[in-house]
Amino acid sequence: MTVADYLDDVRQRDWEELESGTLRLATVGLGWWTREQAIPAVGRSKFCETTVAVSGRREKAEEVADETSTVTAAITYDEFVDGAATDEYDAVYVCTPNAHHLPYVEAAADHGKAVLCEKPMEATLDRAEELVAAAEDVPLMVAYRMQTDPQVRRMRELVRDGAVGDPVAVHGHMGQQLLDAVSTDPNQWRLDPELTGYGATVMDLGIYPLNTSRFVLDADPVSVTAQMHSENEAFRKVPDQHATFSLRFDDGTYASCTASQHSYRSGYLRVVGTEGELVLEPAFLGQTPQTLRLRRLDEREVEIDDGRRDVTGDEMIEEFDYFADRVLRGVAPSPDGEHALVDMRTLAAIYEAADAGERVTVE
Repeated sequence: MTVADYLDDVRQRDWEELESGTLRLATVGLGWWTREQAIPAVGRSKFCETTVAVSGRREKAEEVADETSTVTAAITYDEFVDGAATDEYDAVYVCTPNAHHLPYVEAAADHGKAVLCEKPMEATLDRAEELVAAAEDVPLMVAYRMQTDPQVRRMRELVRDGAVGDPVAVHGHMGQQLLDAVSTDPNQWRLDPELTGYGATVMDLGIYPLNTSRFVLDADPVSVTAQMHSENEAFRKVPDQHATFSLRFDDGTYASCTASQHSYRSGYLRVVGTEGELVLEPAFLGQTPQTLRLRRLDEREVEIDDGRRDVTGDEMIEEFDYFADRVLRGVAPSPDGEHALVDMRTLAAIYEAADAGERVTVE
């Protein structure tokens, strides 16, 4: 297959094998991301539907039920843990604050349900390890939506097949105005260390270039360095309003990543090799159109716009349908818990490196 062929079929679902079927989802956690992104994406998906809404407040769950025609049960967190409405769903999507992922994944596993858990997998490495152990008998997928993005998958194939030569460096960035984009409340959970974990920015945003680099390179970090700081009063409890970190991968490639919760909304990923480079921009924030460019030493340049035009949750449609394809066919989904634990170890190392001011090995 030529480079042009790779890019021409960029919207093709190279993973889809399911011919028909519907995976019924219980959605645990009904914050803005779930209501504005996830549930609409499920509604437009090919193989999924939301049938159970789970919230800490019954009133919120009932609101979502009223808004979503496929929802047949609105229950509280406690009722979910106790096993309410288990006949109404086949799998669980967990989208609570990071530090609350563990109990609901444990409950889903107790009920024998497959799990799609938002990233990062938990607030700390220790809790993430508990989560993976709890879900050992059920399918567990962690919601790295970039891994089902068609252009990211093409980047991985192009790197694998030598389109840029040997990878040398990766540059990645993700930034937004948290207090405008998510919530104007400075007391929101992403700024609470008890709920978010090690920090507010690398945990929430930096994980995108980190994990997407891993996926595209098919490599894992072995050591990290980092710097971070917070300026605004709203970020006083977390160390990383702004952050930069570098990674050395086990294939010898270096990555340099930046992330900010108080910056212009933007994101990109660049892979530089000995014979060319791949650039995906914008990336990570669901902005459209998203364009993939390949530039080579022979002066060829190939560019493709993915065709999206302000389609809310488009990347998540791919993610949910991929999850359904795997669960309904009885095939283990990826990225799984063990994959996500590598990120959790790397995140812990990044915050340790920033605190210590020295390179830290990813254990």
